Amino acid sequence: MSALPAPAGAPLAPYAAHPALSRGRRIPEPDAPTRTAFQRDRDRVIHSTAFRRLVYKTQVFLNHEGDLFRTRMTHSLEVAQLGRSIARPLGLNEDLVEAIALAHDLGHTPFGHAGQDALNACLRELPAELAGQGGGFEHNLQSLRVVDHLEHRYPAFDGLNLSFETREGILKHCSRKHAQRLDTREPGGVATRFLNGGSPTLEAQLCNLADEIAYNAHDIDDGVRSGLLSLEQLEAVPLFERHRRAALQAHPRLTGRRLLFESIRLMLSEQVYDVIATTRHGILEAGVDSVQGVRATPVLVRFSPGMHAASSALKTFLRNNLYRHPQVMHNTDRARQVVSDLFACYLQDPAALGADDDLFRPHLARAIADHIAGMTDRHAIREHERLTGASLFP
Repeated sequence: MSALPAPAGAPLAPYAAHPALSRGRRIPEPDAPTRTAFQRDRDRVIHSTAFRRLVYKTQVFLNHEGDLFRTRMTHSLEVAQLGRSIARPLGLNEDLVEAIALAHDLGHTPFGHAGQDALNACLRELPAELAGQGGGFEHNLQSLRVVDHLEHRYPAFDGLNLSFETREGILKHCSRKHAQRLDTREPGGVATRFLNGGSPTLEAQLCNLADEIAYNAHDIDDGVRSGLLSLEQLEAVPLFERHRRAALQAHPRLTGRRLLFESIRLMLSEQVYDVIATTRHGILEAGVDSVQGVRATPVLVRFSPGMHAASSALKTFLRNNLYRHPQVMHNTDRARQVVSDLFACYLQDPAALGADDDLFRPHLARAIADHIAGMTDRHAIREHERLTGASLFP
């Protein structure tokens, strides 16, 4: 059957990632008749098991603490929305942006960064030959591992067999040691830029910044909703306070959650417009007119210096007043304990994994990390209670 053209959309700029010029998949497949390569990637991510699990994985607040707090899934959806809003006026490929955004957190553990830190510590305590995969645990690497190996949906290959450009965007950070290991297995692949220098596509750069914009904004919302932050505290954050005043100037009687929402909306809009203007200027100044030119140029998708400083101040405020709040830290400590205990239990009794031996040979510890990383918050809590008899989250 001959391929049908994909629906026409906004014209792509010459420096955008064109699906017809993709560097392809690790295992070649025929083109889809009605979808581009990047649309197909997005669809595979959405239908994956790992994506569904994100709805019960922590962003900042544990899943059982409230139904309205962000989860990894809602965060990923917000990153995709912001990414597409920025991509369109820049002439970038919205489908690639969406695919990367929806996949970027697939490797996150239960309990967010607390789970990642605990798994990393568990693996680093073991000899490298037992830990496998170069030792340690990092969620960007795990996200790539999910889409390359751990999803078992298709008859011809493990993983999702995504396009090079989507996989490249998922791997936004990588140490030199891990990059060397990945490059040995895939010469000239997604890790090569961490060894030889260079940048990923503008779409990948955009997702990295949209991630930051999204979590800063929704962590304000969730922090106030939880009662751990107040609007009075946020008056000390210039980026937020400027937009709170603008909201009150336009709507003098605005109070409560409507005032919070309007302030965040205005803040998000200014950041989006700042990124568009700054990136457009940078592209023109660098004279970039192709993806190859993008790869040879330092990162172009960025804030203006003033917005970068304002965003950094907001991140510092959230770190000091929300992420390190005693209540959050208390739950973080318990979450680390759950993950550490689970790892120790499975290492002592691999049969507790409930899987055939073939699944976790030859690197048992890495298979245990894969198993735990794939858990949702509530699954990890239940499994911990079953194996230890302790109830850390009553």
